[in-house]
Formats: sequence, structure tokens, C-alpha cells
Amino acid sequence: MNRQLEDLIAKSNNIVFFGGAGVSTESGIPDFRSVDGLYNQQWKYPPEQIISRSFFEANPEEFYRFYRAKLIVKDARPNAAHLRLARLEAQGRLKAVITQNIDGLHQAAGSKNVLELHGSTLRNYCTRCGKFYPVEFIAESEGVPRCECGGIVKPDVVLYEESLDQKVLTRAVHALEAADLLIVGGTSLAVYPAAGLLRYYGGRELVVINMTPTPADRMATLCIQQPIGQVLGE
Repeated sequence: MNRQLEDLIAKSNNIVFFGGAGVSTESGIPDFRSVDGLYNQQWKYPPEQIISRSFFEANPEEFYRFYRAKLIVKDARPNAAHLRLARLEAQGRLKAVITQNIDGLHQAAGSKNVLELHGSTLRNYCTRCGKFYPVEFIAESEGVPRCECGGIVKPDVVLYEESLDQKVLTRAVHALEAADLLIVGGTSLAVYPAAGLLRYYGGRELVVINMTPTPADRMATLCIQQPIGQVLGE
């Protein structure tokens, strides 16, 4: 337990958490940019290219092959970080979780106000008629998953070259503007425009919990280079 962090949490009544892939690595979900991350694995095409809108449209079979293998994670469970954040929300201290993750683990842990900047693998929709499909439909299908109407069923995740949801962005900005403590965890702050949201935070206290240095470290009240589940777990 980090005493300085716990003191900051105890003094704060409007906490916002901003997190990335490092929050879920302790649940067995690989991140993107570490040595063992998805972006350093060998595929026929670079993963950054595969999860782009233009690749999805030009080569959907290869997109779904990668998507099923690497982005749908079965049997993952919330870890200590997810559970602690849910408890802080239940106590009325944490007002929002802003996440770059698409795994739904914050909600599985009990968090209610989760702002998913990059969407969720748990939501899927027909690009023709809009019919909703659960993640199992994608996971258990072969090739390009298609709706009964014939349209392609696309995951509700934000691909490269796609815009973030404006309503989610607006809610995230409002949460950051009102916060008195911002905890940034498990993110290298290398993905924009998501990382650019930090400029809307006007509070005094900033905590960064990440295994490697981030651009926000120089502005932080406290920097902790440890696994986030170990830091936030009680």
C-alpha cells in the first residue's frame, strides 16, 4: 500500500481515473506496446494496420482472424485495480472511469460510470440494419460474421482512422474539469486523441501509476512504477 496515494484518495471527493491496457494485464489480457505486447508480435500485417478502418474494409477476413485471436479474451476476470475503483465509486469518491480498454472489465467489477473511449468488444452491430449481436456471435462464427440480413457484423470498437464518440468525449471532458484528483494508470499516454484529454484536468493532484515513464510524469504529484493492481489493491 502506498501511504501517499491513500492520503490523496482520503482527501478527495471527486476522483477521476484515466486508464489504459496496463489496467487489464493482471487479468491476463496483453497490452499493446510492451516487449510482449500485441504490436511486437509477428503477423502477416502489422497489428496497427490490421485494426484500421481501411484494412477492415479491404481485408475483413484477415481482420476478423486477428480480432478473434487477440482482441476477444475469454474468461478474463476483474483484478484488484478494477475492484478497488468500483469500491471507490460505491463510496462516492470516484466519479468516473475513463478507459481506453475495450474489455468491459470495469463494468464486470461493478463500476457504473465507465466512459469507454474506444468502445467495447461486448457490443457488436450489423453495419447494414443495426441489429445488435453479443460477443459470442463474433467469437463463434467463422470468416466474416454476417447478420441475417447479409450485412457485416462489426465490433463496436474504434479502429484507427475512425473518430471517437463525441458524446463519450464530452462526458469525459466534463468529468476531468470537475475532478479534484486524477489518477492515471496503466497507460503510456501515447494514443491520441485519448491522451490529449488530460489537458482538461484542472485539479491540483495528479497521480501516475505505470510501469514505464509517461509524458505526464513531470506534472504529477506522485509517480509510481509498479503494477497497478498491486498499488490499488487493498
